[in-house]
Amino acid sequence: MDITYVYTRKRSEFGRPCHFSDRPGTIDVDIQPDPSLASAFVFKDPVDVGVQHSYEMAEHEVNTERVEVQIRGVNHVEGGWPKDVDPQVADQASRYRKKVQKDEHYINTIIHLGTVMEDCVKQNNTINIYEEYFADEEDDILLEEEPSSAKTINVISKLPPLFHVLLSKRDPNVTKRTATCLSWHPTTYQKLAVAYSCLDFQRKLKDMSSDSYIWDVGKGKGTLTLGQHLLGKRMEAKEPGKGAGVDLESSFSSPALWDTRKGSLPAEISTIELGHREPVYGAIWLQSKTNTECFSASSDGQVLWWDIRKLSEPTERLLLDITRSGLREKALGASSLEFEPTMPNDFLVGTEQGTIISCNRKAKSAPEISSTFSGHHGPVYTLARNPFHPKIFLSVGDRCAQIWSDEVKESSILGTEYHRTYLMDGCWSTMRSTVFFTAKWDGTLDV
Repeated sequence: MDITYVYTRKRSEFGRPCHFSDRPGTIDVDIQPDPSLASAFVFKDPVDVGVQHSYEMAEHEVNTERVEVQIRGVNHVEGGWPKDVDPQVADQASRYRKKVQKDEHYINTIIHLGTVMEDCVKQNNTINIYEEYFADEEDDILLEEEPSSAKTINVISKLPPLFHVLLSKRDPNVTKRTATCLSWHPTTYQKLAVAYSCLDFQRKLKDMSSDSYIWDVGKGKGTLTLGQHLLGKRMEAKEPGKGAGVDLESSFSSPALWDTRKGSLPAEISTIELGHREPVYGAIWLQSKTNTECFSASSDGQVLWWDIRKLSEPTERLLLDITRSGLREKALGASSLEFEPTMPNDFLVGTEQGTIISCNRKAKSAPEISSTFSGHHGPVYTLARNPFHPKIFLSVGDRCAQIWSDEVKESSILGTEYHRTYLMDGCWSTMRSTVFFTAKWDGTLDV
């Protein structure tokens, strides 16, 4: 159906006709520039502009049909009987029972269940599952068993004199700091390098020294100066016959190198742009022909290899990303580092997340992650391989110490009980292959 409406008007009601013609342009207003206003102009940089960047959301509410439910209880005293049979009347129950027993379906069901029951009865007759094979043994023996834990096996009488020597090597500064790492000289065993640092979060006093020291047990000390506190150090003898040495230390941001023959200032120091960007928790010397190679691990999720002849940039990098995605955001922060010279291609990295990463570095290929071990709930503070069985290594973290094997990756092969306080360090005995030491937060030493 077409709906139309006709509107009629006279031509005279539309007005006079319009006639358009061209004409030249005219100037209505001419405002000349004012130089005084230009001197008052201020260039605003930056300019703040507000932008609303959000998604338009719509909210809808729907109320579905409610299902009414009801809870009822049923008292079931005796198995289901028909409605017209009263189980309380013995005659009615007996007649119904005889009727069911004559049913063919009931007979076939009983025969099938009887076959299954007969098979179980024969098994019980063959093997007596209730027989006690160790009835004569005393039950008290099982109760006396104790869980595996570290025990004190000996008390060394020569420890007190050694303790007096170590106590005399405390931080000589007025504001005391924590000794974060110790390293003995590898050949003379008379010099002890100690790294001092303040581990309190955002606490650094103006008069707090950042020096670390190399102590001579029989003489005095040598000072190592750096603008940052040190978290660890490793000593390496380059010319044992002349008594010279080189000290590699890891600071809050980058590894540094000292030569004790050249004074207390660092001989070389790496850069933050190409090195680590967070605290370095491990730095170890590598055995090479030139004796100039080392590597370090940091909580920024990187393991870097260095040549001390050029500490400006690392020679190799390894990102501790167990997902192998190559993203630095997914890398695990390193909290400890372990390297065994007899296994030059393998090294271990303990992470802040409690995972132990086993890495492989061959001479002609880039370093890679070979396997992982998960067993700690907090940072792994120490990793140490057994000096007699290198495939066995010790890990210390949270409140326990665990022993692992390179061939068993599912779980640890042995572990201590959970202590009341945190375990901070641990090492193997160099004389007995089954003895190890652990140090706890409260200052006690377990053997």
